Amino acid sequence: MAKNYRELTVWQKAMDLVAEVYKIIKMLPGYEQYALSDQMRRAAISIPSNIAEGQARKTTKEFVNFLSVARGSNAELNTQCLICQRLAYVSEKDLQPTLNLSDEVGKMLSSLIIQLSTNH
Repeated sequence: MAKNYRELTVWQKAMDLVAEVYKIIKMLPGYEQYALSDQMRRAAISIPSNIAEGQARKTTKEFVNFLSVARGSNAELNTQCLICQRLAYVSEKDLQPTLNLSDEVGKMLSSLIIQLSTNH
């Protein structure tokens, strides 16, 4: 296991996801500045933050709990992205890289949770 959360590929991908989300947020209409865009920022930032906090905890059980929170935030973010598409704020083409990265991060989080849960 990594000695530092920054060594975790899932954390690195989650950081990339934050950057992608900020690109999407710039496409949203101004009136969404304090509604949908704020929710998206919070959910996106929550993912790598919870991975980092969990990895810094003393027990595997705590780490798994924080990874589960990160996975929930990723699902929330994915839903918010789909809302952007449904409301025609962002095209499917523009949104696809973000959704793909979100899916990848979700799979990585699930795999890490399973790996940690079966090893301890």
